Amino acid sequence: MTGSRPAVPFTADDYRARMERAARAAADAGLAGLLVAPGPDLVWLTGYAPTADTERLTLLVLAPGRDPVLVVPTLEAPDAGKAAGALALTLRDWTDGKDPYAATAALLDGSGRFGISDNAWAMHLLALQRTLPGTSYASLTEALPMLRAVKDAAELELLAAAGAAADAAFEEVRKVRFGGRRESEVAADLAGLLRRFGHSQVDFTIVASGPNGANPHHEAGDRVIEDGDMIVLDFGGLKDGYGSDTSRTVHVGEPTDEERRVHDLVREAQEAGFRAVRPGAACQDVDRAARAVIADAGYGEYFIHRTGHGIGVTTHEPPYMIEGEEQPLEPGMCFSVEPGVYLPGRFGVRIEDIVTVTEDGGRRFNDTTRELVLVE
Repeated sequence: MTGSRPAVPFTADDYRARMERAARAAADAGLAGLLVAPGPDLVWLTGYAPTADTERLTLLVLAPGRDPVLVVPTLEAPDAGKAAGALALTLRDWTDGKDPYAATAALLDGSGRFGISDNAWAMHLLALQRTLPGTSYASLTEALPMLRAVKDAAELELLAAAGAAADAAFEEVRKVRFGGRRESEVAADLAGLLRRFGHSQVDFTIVASGPNGANPHHEAGDRVIEDGDMIVLDFGGLKDGYGSDTSRTVHVGEPTDEERRVHDLVREAQEAGFRAVRPGAACQDVDRAARAVIADAGYGEYFIHRTGHGIGVTTHEPPYMIEGEEQPLEPGMCFSVEPGVYLPGRFGVRIEDIVTVTEDGGRRFNDTTRELVLVE
């Protein structure tokens, strides 16, 4: 955000601690180790993000009691060696024409069960299985869903800064003209504002006007916004490597009594979900609290998605605030609280904040008004 302090980079010690924590979590889960392919897990564990997604094997091998090893193509080893976490691991490079799977297999228990990144290429996993037929694998989301869920103080600061930047974008976009413009034009305004306030990556800018608001994941399109439209704005991305995601609903001109009533209902539900955040509560308790408000008012069938999702180095990750998720909340977990009501063919309302669990409750990372904002 303009005028905010520059983010303090994570150090090799930070990444070493994360890799040690991940290896311990693997052992506690009965795994022989973790295999981490390029993607958000590799960035979080090592600070390394390959510049290109290629068919050449890149894989971080973590095993309890062993030093971390990053298997990497020789031609990409110089870049991997510059990563902030490189000093906390060993690089093992392989050249074209050699067998990277044999090199990786030498680091693995030939009869072990390993957690592997969800986004690992199937060709790499299948080749490892052929090389070590006694091994078995589980996706990291299945085996260690909470691996990145609890944020440390530095991560919380980055998430707070990302939330403040998204708030600044909303405060500016509410000043622009909506009526008579296409949804895509307002979405472009939002994307520009997110970048202006420090985002390096814009993941989504939903501008859902009038009947389009009844589709929670509507893509901003060519519809011209009209006077009397309710408009759901949902936008976010990455700032200094950590995510923002917020939703507010605005209205062009004066709303009807029903539109105000539904917006007030969603605001009450969002507040109820936030109040349910506390250490030891189950994730589903947040969903239940928000959903009960909407259901009791007779709109339960129009709340058609989970109440929230985790956020960190990606804008959507575990934990999820949904019925059936009994994972207890812990201080440092961060997630959205975003109930909504969607009336097909008419309009929708969603209000969303990013929230972190504190020692005695919850703290919001978004502070813009949750009242219905009127725009021109």
